[in-house]
Amino acid sequence: MIRSPKKTDIESIIKIWLEASIKAHDFMPSDYWESKVNDMRDVYLPSSANYVYENSGEIYGFLSIYKCTLAALFVSPSRQGEGIGSELIGFIKGKYRELTLSVYKNNTASISFYKKHGFVRYKEQIDEHTGHPEIIMKLKS
Repeated sequence: MIRSPKKTDIESIIKIWLEASIKAHDFMPSDYWESKVNDMRDVYLPSSANYVYENSGEIYGFLSIYKCTLAALFVSPSRQGEGIGSELIGFIKGKYRELTLSVYKNNTASISFYKKHGFVRYKEQIDEHTGHPEIIMKLKS
């Protein structure tokens, strides 16, 4: 089931975000992501529209939308490959006609995932926080 998160879901969301970020971004030091936990909890999640994927009372993944930007889509590493990310994307595509996102250029698995779901490369830029190149993608309408 995909639903809006409850306050009690926040720690599960943070845990998924941290574990999946470290796994997907092995080209960056894990302490970078660990240093961003409070920002995620106190700034990014509260300012976004968030949705969680829940099964049997457990949170397996989530996504966050800020304005018309897919700011986050993360699935617990132990649940990746089960179609949860695809269900989350399908859910949000039904709510937004236009979406953009940024993804690190070195995160080739995520780039392939987004392409499979109709996103196309729009431009490339350098992430001001990390100095790593990222690709901006738009949902092909």
